[in-house]
Order: sequence, then structure tokens, then C-alpha cells
Amino acid sequence: MFTFARMITSILAALTLASVSSVVVAAPAPADGDVSALSARAVAPTSRFVIYSDNWVTGALPAASALKGYNVVALSFLTLKGAVDQAANWAALSSSQKTSKKNEYHKAGIKIIASAFGATDLPTTSGASAANTANTMAKWVKSNGLDGIDVDYEDLTAMNKGDGKAEKWVSDFTTTLRKTLPKGQYILSHAPLAPWLAPNNQFKAGAYVKINKNVGSLIDWYNVQFYNQGIYTTCESLISKSGGAFPGSSLLEIPKHGVPLDKLVIGKPATAADASNGFMSPATLASCVSQAHAKGWKGGLMVWQYPHADASWIKGAKGKAF
Repeated sequence: MFTFARMITSILAALTLASVSSVVVAAPAPADGDVSALSARAVAPTSRFVIYSDNWVTGALPAASALKGYNVVALSFLTLKGAVDQAANWAALSSSQKTSKKNEYHKAGIKIIASAFGATDLPTTSGASAANTANTMAKWVKSNGLDGIDVDYEDLTAMNKGDGKAEKWVSDFTTTLRKTLPKGQYILSHAPLAPWLAPNNQFKAGAYVKINKNVGSLIDWYNVQFYNQGIYTTCESLISKSGGAFPGSSLLEIPKHGVPLDKLVIGKPATAADASNGFMSPATLASCVSQAHAKGWKGGLMVWQYPHADASWIKGAKGKAF
């Protein structure tokens, strides 16, 4: 994901991205025991309205009213080195604070999850064990009382090699996560770059087309990053016909490659400053959403990030479609 601390540069003819280093906060140990029973788990919603939170917020989350219209908030990031940024902020709360905030958010119909990795974490390239990493992160999710995890895998070096190691790593990681975080009890979403969901010579081993074939049944939905690629700036390129270096990767083209339409969530930056490119105003996005909805898509919307987006952003972006 793009952030002031984690930046993905524009992808044009090839997917070669660069990111600046995140300011790493020392990761506290999982606190307060397993508080996962604080509230009943629920099956993932049919239409998902997801907002990421990486910029520091006192108390880890704002009042739930600030996020009215969303049903999932993702605390970024849970990394190979532990929790940083908003995930670390949440972990530092006391058990009673977590209970209070979860009750408030669940009453408002909002689930709280952690987001793993981000643009600066390279799990495959660094040689991390997929199984060990998944077990550690799943345990962290449970012991911190969260409703699930989002996999924001952006190891572009590994994916660009096309040797299948990235696809295997993500598949093994996902399979192991589900052993501790069962489907129907915990949310498990992924946040792939849109071009990874369409066949392309850049990704000879299949990227997320292959991952979806391997473990798609274990994944609740995909928060698709329709930005930072130099395309997806018009309704046509976003919804019906992408062009440039990554043809076949628009919303309605992706299902042709085996990924179910109902699992695709349109991801966009909140402002032009939140991505290298691909920004749309909420009003423009609402027009595209209306077109997609009329063709049977109901997957939902994702935005990077709070506080640049809030309740007013999602209300505007949904328009009259939802």
C-alpha cells in the first residue's frame, strides 16, 4: 500500500516499484492473552467497504461514527519484524480498551482486522518461512482480539522473477493461516495489485491467477489495488477495458481469468497524495461504481487510507449503487 512512509512508485511498462522505508515502531509482544472471544465472529459481508489505517491515531481507532459506511477497518501493518504503526498502536492498548473499542465498532457493524506486510516487507525474497510466519501472525491476530487479517503481499522482486516461488509462498502462507483462523470465524482477505489478477508475460508463474487457483477458496475477498499502475484512471480502464502494459486487468475482465467477480473489491487512494497515480474523486468513482453495479458487480470498495478518507468519502464513492 502507498503511504507517506511506504511508497510504491508508478508501474508503467514493467512492474518495478520502489518504496521508501517505513519508520519502524518497536513491536510489543502480544498482550493481554487471547481476547478473541470478546464478540461473536461473523461470516464476511457480501459487499465489503474497507478502509486502511496506517497513520497514527490516538487510541488506535477513531470513534466508530467517523467510519460510518464501512464494515471493515484494517490496521497496518503486521510485519516480519512484528507489529508496526497502527497494528502496534492496537497491540499497546489494554485488554479493557480493546474490549471497549471492539464493542463500539461491532455495534456499528464494523470488523477490525490487521493488514500484513505492506510495500516494504519482502517475505519471499528475505527467505522467511511461509508456515512459521503465518503461525506467528495468526497467533497475534487471536491474542489481540481481532476479527481477521488482510494479506497485503507486495514482494515485487519475488513476483517479477516468475519462478513460482512467490506464488507458492503466498499459497502456503494462506493455507497455514486458515488452520488457526477458520473460514466463517475470521476474515481473510488479500490485497493484490490489479495486474497480478490477469495473465501477463511479466509474471510467468501466474501471480494471483495461480494463487487464486491454489487457495482462492480460502480467501474471503480481494482488496484490489487499482492504482499505481499508470492506468485505471477512467471508468473504462477501471471497469471494462484496461490498456497500457497490463491489458485484461480491469474489474470486469479479471473474472475471465478465473477470479470470481463477487470477490473483487475496488481499491482506490483517498487523495492524489495517497498514490502515485490512479486517484479518482469520490464523485467520479461513484459513476464507475454505478456502471459496474449495473453489470452485476457488488463486491464493494476499499480505500487507502484514514484519515484522508472517512465517512463522507465512502458515502460519496458509493453513490446510489449501494
